[in-house]
Amino acid sequence: MSATNPLSPEAINQIKRLDLRARTVVRGFLQGLHASPYHGFSVQFSEHRRYNRGDDPKDIDWLVYAKTDKYYVKRFEAETNLTGYLVMDLSESMGFTDSQQMTKFEYCTCLAASLCYLMLMQQDPVGLITFGDKVRASLPARSRRSHLGDVLAHLTNLQPSGTTDLPACLAQVAAMLQHRSLVMLFSDLLGEPEPVFSALARLRHAGHDVILFHVLDEAEVRFPYEGSVQFEDPETGETVSVDATGFREDYLANLNEFQEAYRRKCSDLRIDYVPMDTSMPFDTALTEYLISRQGRF
Repeated sequence: MSATNPLSPEAINQIKRLDLRARTVVRGFLQGLHASPYHGFSVQFSEHRRYNRGDDPKDIDWLVYAKTDKYYVKRFEAETNLTGYLVMDLSESMGFTDSQQMTKFEYCTCLAASLCYLMLMQQDPVGLITFGDKVRASLPARSRRSHLGDVLAHLTNLQPSGTTDLPACLAQVAAMLQHRSLVMLFSDLLGEPEPVFSALARLRHAGHDVILFHVLDEAEVRFPYEGSVQFEDPETGETVSVDATGFREDYLANLNEFQEAYRRKCSDLRIDYVPMDTSMPFDTALTEYLISRQGRF
């Protein structure tokens, strides 16, 4: 991805402070909405939803119709109250990068910070939960602007380490959340998928909405290796040597099958599955958030 895109990882990586990164990403994202199908929602998109059969035509916002040529109605206060939780994978594997300037963890941290900034702009409460082999820390969801500093200070001081037990941690998260929330999960999802599917189903059964950001390093998606290469599992330390050239086709087929299994299961559970890699511009994730939120009511 060219660094000429102001929201590319290369461009954002030049900004060292996380709060400035988040502000740059969100402002660039909102400016981009002016030229997108979401024109008219660049600042207050969360205050509207599409007109549905049965809605009172008197509630149609004709100013928005004039901008979009589509019917939208104002949401009631109860509809706009969305509590979000950023749920971050802190396992050692998240610290990997092959040739990108950002590790998977740094990329996810910037995504999470941007989403936090965006939600607080909309006065939505947002909290933070981090996990490895167990839930390590949590910050309660709050909507005041000063809460952004608390979340970003915590994110800035995090370092990926140790192993992960995603199914057990998701079960802990489901038990912790007392009210219907939007769970934004950031992970590379390394591990067996079936136990994760069961844990995700438990979250949905409890009434929570979920956006699953499946973030991999660009090299994990493209497998650019040639010849004999030794790979090391960052969580167990185990190593394996492979003929990368001969292995590439099988690897990419297995990755596609893995992602497709998540895509199908998440579709069944009505979970938003967002596969990403560390070369993708950050507005992609915020667009997925917008699409998810617009369809949530």
